[in-house]
Amino acid sequence: MKVAVVGVTGLVGGVMCEVLEARNFPVTEFLPAASERSIGKEVIFREEKYPVVGLETAVAARPDIALFSAGASVSREWGPRFAAVGTRVIDNSSAWRMDPSIKLVVPEVNAHVLEREDLIIANPNCSTIQMVVALAPLHRRYTIRRLVISTYQSITGTGMRAVKQYSLEKKGYIPAEEEMAYKYQIFENCIPHCDIFLENDYTKEEMKLVHETRKIMGAPEIRITSTAVRVPVLGGHSESVNIEFEKDFEVADVKRLLGESPGLIVLDDPATFQYPMPLLSKNRDEVFVGRIRRDESADRALNIWVVSDNLRKGAATNAVQIAEVLQSKGFI
Repeated sequence: MKVAVVGVTGLVGGVMCEVLEARNFPVTEFLPAASERSIGKEVIFREEKYPVVGLETAVAARPDIALFSAGASVSREWGPRFAAVGTRVIDNSSAWRMDPSIKLVVPEVNAHVLEREDLIIANPNCSTIQMVVALAPLHRRYTIRRLVISTYQSITGTGMRAVKQYSLEKKGYIPAEEEMAYKYQIFENCIPHCDIFLENDYTKEEMKLVHETRKIMGAPEIRITSTAVRVPVLGGHSESVNIEFEKDFEVADVKRLLGESPGLIVLDDPATFQYPMPLLSKNRDEVFVGRIRRDESADRALNIWVVSDNLRKGAATNAVQIAEVLQSKGFI
């Protein structure tokens, strides 16, 4: 299995390498690829050093799979070029997510949609991935009518520049303008602004939660509203999700259903202060769910708290899981 990681020197690219190792994906030839400025740098994979190659070189090698995490513009230009030589492209950017001809996949939810002819496959947004892993079994059982979502998202979702800004501020320095990932200080602060603002005054991140959730779950009728907040946490996204169902439920049945669903760990015991937190999800591939309780202000409504490592399940792990599905189906 010849595997390329495009954007290998970035935060998610590095984690993709870790996940390929941790999950023992059958890589027989490893191709670390990145932009021109990173060519020749060395990365370590399975205790061996590999020089980073350019994208032309990576395409010429005709890998079986290319895991992309290099930004939407790179994906739009190079994804089709890899696909043209028969490579399966699994793209972590926003480039293809809402393209109706491209599958948007979370394996625990909709692996069944993958077909042999799918050469470019979109990896959803990190906050969407963890949420739909928890929502899908509930939707199948009770039918979701409406979602009210508030996210508390790690600075690692923005990238290395955000981590640098946080680190400087934590040490008491005022970063230079070019070192600022955010308009405001993030250390000891919360910023209700993830991605750019759109004409409707929602941010792009908030609307991703709306559109991607509907597409992945095959449920365009679900009404969704969201607020996305950046918080000074180095790893792990948290989400408060209020759900209104068509059918009534028992909280005990909901907990049991979530506990039996793939990719989920229920951590919910107020008496012993057991609930999901970013610290507990660090370097884990599972999605954690807790604070499961009936919304007493509305009929057939539920509150849940969802936490996951945004660089693992929210990005790298989900991409590798898609590759595992392709392999299990005999497509690669």
